[in-house]
Amino acid sequence: MSALIAALSETYGYPVVDVDTVDAFLAPAEGEAPHALLFFTGDPKQRNDTNDVAVVLPELMRTFAGRYRAAVVAREAEADLKARFKVQVFPSLVATRGLDPVGVLPRIRDWSDYLGQLEAYLDPLAPVLSDAINRVEITHSSRRIDG
Repeated sequence: MSALIAALSETYGYPVVDVDTVDAFLAPAEGEAPHALLFFTGDPKQRNDTNDVAVVLPELMRTFAGRYRAAVVAREAEADLKARFKVQVFPSLVATRGLDPVGVLPRIRDWSDYLGQLEAYLDPLAPVLSDAINRVEITHSSRRIDG
C-alpha cells in the first residue's frame, strides 16, 4: 500500500472495507449520506494513476461534504467485489446509493468530469447499474443489393 493510500485511512479516517464489512459501511447510519464512494485502488506499483486518485479523493469529499461518504476497498477484497460494483479498470471510484452502484469513474479524470458525474449520481432518479449485459447481434444476409 502506498503512503498516499494509507493516508486516506490514517489522516482522513476513511475506513478500509472488505467482503465482510462493505455492506455495513454502505448502509448509512442515521443522519449519514446514503451515497458513498468506494476506492478500488488496484496495485499502485502497476497503476501510475492510483496515487493521483488517492490525492483527488479527499478533495472530492471536501467538495461534496455531507453528500458522500468514502471508503477504500481492501486490496485482497477487490477481486471478490469488482463484479458486484461493476469495476473493470483499476483504479476506480464507485459511486453508490445505499448498497447499489450508480456509477464507476475509472482512472484519473478531469476535475470537471468528477464534478459533473458525481453530481449526476446524487440524483434520486439516477439508475443503478444493472447486471444486464449489453449484447449486439450481428446478422448476415447473403442477399446482395446492387445499385
